Amino acid sequence: MLDRTVKNAFTSTCRVYLLAITFLTSFQYGVAQTKPAAMAFEVTMAKPADHLYHVVFTYPNAGQETIDFKMPVWTPGYYQLMNYASSVANMQVTDAAGKPLQWEKLANSTWRVRANKTPSVTLSYDVKATRDFVAGNYLDDNKGYISPAGVFMYVPNQLQQPVTVTLHPYSAWKPLVATGLDSIPGKPNTFTAPNFDVLYDSPMLMGNLEQLPSFTVAGIPHYFVGYNIGNFDRNQFVADLKKIVQAGSEIIGDIPYKHYTFIAIGPGGGGIEHLNSTAISFDGSGLNTPQGKLRLYLFLAHEYFHHYNVKRIRPAALGPFDYDQENRTNMLWVSEGFTVYYEYLMLRRAGLMSEAELLNALRSNMASYENKPGHRFQSATQASYETWSDGPFGRTGDDAYKTISYYEKGPVLGMLLDFKIRHETDNKKSLDDVMRTLYQTYYQKEKRGFTDEEFRAICEKTAGKPLDEIFDYASTVKPLDYPKYLAYAGLSVDTTLREAPGGWLGLNLRPKSDSLLVSSVDWESPAWKAGIRSGAVLLMLNNQPATLAAVKAIPVDQSVKLRIVQGGQTDEKTLRVGQKFERTFQLSRLPNPNKQQQAILNDWLKER
Repeated sequence: MLDRTVKNAFTSTCRVYLLAITFLTSFQYGVAQTKPAAMAFEVTMAKPADHLYHVVFTYPNAGQETIDFKMPVWTPGYYQLMNYASSVANMQVTDAAGKPLQWEKLANSTWRVRANKTPSVTLSYDVKATRDFVAGNYLDDNKGYISPAGVFMYVPNQLQQPVTVTLHPYSAWKPLVATGLDSIPGKPNTFTAPNFDVLYDSPMLMGNLEQLPSFTVAGIPHYFVGYNIGNFDRNQFVADLKKIVQAGSEIIGDIPYKHYTFIAIGPGGGGIEHLNSTAISFDGSGLNTPQGKLRLYLFLAHEYFHHYNVKRIRPAALGPFDYDQENRTNMLWVSEGFTVYYEYLMLRRAGLMSEAELLNALRSNMASYENKPGHRFQSATQASYETWSDGPFGRTGDDAYKTISYYEKGPVLGMLLDFKIRHETDNKKSLDDVMRTLYQTYYQKEKRGFTDEEFRAICEKTAGKPLDEIFDYASTVKPLDYPKYLAYAGLSVDTTLREAPGGWLGLNLRPKSDSLLVSSVDWESPAWKAGIRSGAVLLMLNNQPATLAAVKAIPVDQSVKLRIVQGGQTDEKTLRVGQKFERTFQLSRLPNPNKQQQAILNDWLKER
């Protein structure tokens, strides 16, 4: 099982060390190991400008006539099919004597080799690395990033076998490799994993990297290594990052790893959590404004807390993994949504987020969820299960109105559940107790994920009451009773439907050459009812070239003439400008809270 092998891998003695080699020094974060694994990969990148990793996979054959080699179709943490196999080229296969073996590609991600019982099989192939993304693979003259599921093949029924990886970074780079894998002493840039689940969970970053000062929490070292990380106050950032880690670890009351590394791959978007690391897109220049600092700290807190909530506190479907197909679960509203909720609480408890900022963050989640039509059609459990087709933030384009994002509804449900538990237990227990119990019961003791039913049972046992309404909110489109639940914590919420400023066509536009591209259309808006859809191009507004400023300035209840290009045809449409109504969901303190309400609010808001 994933949890058992992972725990064994990270409970041996760990240390961070510098290996001095005559021509190359490799800086790795890991555990000293003395016995290399039987299966071995070797990766070279002699011409990084070609964006090609050359991979040699040596597989010891136990008398098999034929062997299937597979490339995963996805990577854990990013719930989308990736088609990694399409980047594989120049495959060659040889036997123990170096003679060619016959092979054929059976399916998109499977290669069958006629092994003829040779003692070992060696695969040699290239991987095109052009996607600069935390779930992709990238290589150029300045850096190399490996998302292991997209580079290293596996053999079915051999996923739990040990494996080594030897990297040969480009010679012009700094001798620094950031990864969560463990190192083999005396062998530069050679790493070992107890199984392929750990291998696929351990990205690798090389290149012209920078290492920030390390820090310890509870005696455990934490590192930040990155590429092109920008200009900012590094000492202040490290001090704040330590506070974030402290706040997150104090929620669970245990740190299960022996070292942790933040791997910053450069500017961009996205992050993926791992057992003892996270791969993040990072541009520290954003730290130079209060808003940018808050956004970046929330992002880092989110990815850090995931090493608990997803990697260890996890639905049963999220490990051990099936790398051949989607791994579906109803529970991403907990795994992702609750992590959003805790990113807010972590920053608040760390003293890095004000009360007003915390309330506004939750208000924003509520407004985003409620002011989009998807809440009428899709539940949080459905959004979780359908993320493989809908995407993590719901569908885009003309069907966007039918879906929601568990990143928006999930934290709201986490807040309501937290307040309900606090109310029913007179603030003696909270959602923190649920998370700790899940961690202790299923990760530490039973070494497995939990079922949907087990998650609910832990919540109800913690609250001491049935929680039918909360779980109905998760599994149906039943309207949420915000005033009732927020009042438990001495808060009020404004649910009044109000006029949004300006006129409303329902067109979401962005500039394109000398016109405007329709990126999406609000459901049942004037533009929607007129048949305008995403992908259309707005050329003219009232016989004048269309501009964003002109569209925004249109008053309510005026007729406007639009000239558009849609489906290759030019058309003119006359629309009457509408009025959009939205709820702000502004949160504020109740004017006269009772003793319990005040106690819950004070405890929820206090800095630790």
